[in-house]
Amino acid sequence: MATMEDVARAADVSLSTVSHVLNGTRKVSPKTVAAVNAAMQQIGYVPNMLARALAGSSSGTIGVAISAFTNHYFSETVRAIEAACTRHGLMMLFSDTHDDPEQELKVVQNLHQRRVDGIVLAPSGDTHHRTLDYLTSNKIASVLVDRMSAQPFDQVGVENIEATAELVSHLITVHGHRRIGFIAGAPGLSTTDERIDGYRLALQRANIVFDPELLRSGDSNLERSGAATRELLALPAGQRPTAIVAGNNLMTIGTMHALRDAHIAVPQDVSLAGFDDFDWADYFSPRLTVMAQPLEELGAMAVDLLIDRIANPGRARHVQRLSPTLRVRNSCGCP
Repeated sequence: MATMEDVARAADVSLSTVSHVLNGTRKVSPKTVAAVNAAMQQIGYVPNMLARALAGSSSGTIGVAISAFTNHYFSETVRAIEAACTRHGLMMLFSDTHDDPEQELKVVQNLHQRRVDGIVLAPSGDTHHRTLDYLTSNKIASVLVDRMSAQPFDQVGVENIEATAELVSHLITVHGHRRIGFIAGAPGLSTTDERIDGYRLALQRANIVFDPELLRSGDSNLERSGAATRELLALPAGQRPTAIVAGNNLMTIGTMHALRDAHIAVPQDVSLAGFDDFDWADYFSPRLTVMAQPLEELGAMAVDLLIDRIANPGRARHVQRLSPTLRVRNSCGCP
């Protein structure tokens, strides 16, 4: 049975390009669209493979297990997944994991009991991998979104290392900062580790010695990121950061609040940049410089991979990395 990867090979394009053509999530040249359509016709690929492969046995529903209520980024991801499901004629059953390993396992078990055809999961930092083991042992078609794993699942997320390096390098090369604080996410998450790697990579490229005092954990939430910011501000004069990068949207907001409470002006006293864009980032004063993730594309690709996995359970796993976009506003000091 033909897969999306077969279409990509036949058309000599990337898997994400095939997804864009199927979902209309990004403008694709007419020549490429024609090549993808010709490849689908040539190899007999039907876009709604779920209906074809599981006629009579499919519930037409996929489960989504993500911690969305406390994180605007994941709320937007769920919306993108829902939109992709609608395009494919599928229903989405959503349940919030609260980023808690116990709750995550219960959520996935409940979705399984409700006979969803597959599950999209943003995994927690569970070091015991209980949910991932449950998905594997029960042979549940699954796609991991945002947070990557070494385990053999289909996965879609953004490229974090080079993206974070680009964000930090902007502060170094354009604004001349040498003391840059980094507020990292919750431990145990691949996004946390990769963004720390990107921060250190940018310093290395600029021949700036890494100072562990400038790396603080914001635990991916408002309260802890505010405390981490205060820790940076409490460093002795001359050792404090002149710029801060926050590892996700919640921590960017927490950092901004802490700076304002300390009567630190942004960007006059300290420059600020963050990973993740959000609706009101362009309405803050100052407007926030961020690394924006392609959420619509992320959701569409996750659904496409899941449909393909349900229809082709024996195919090799596919891991897709999407490129985020640096959005320069004036919290870093740019006009």
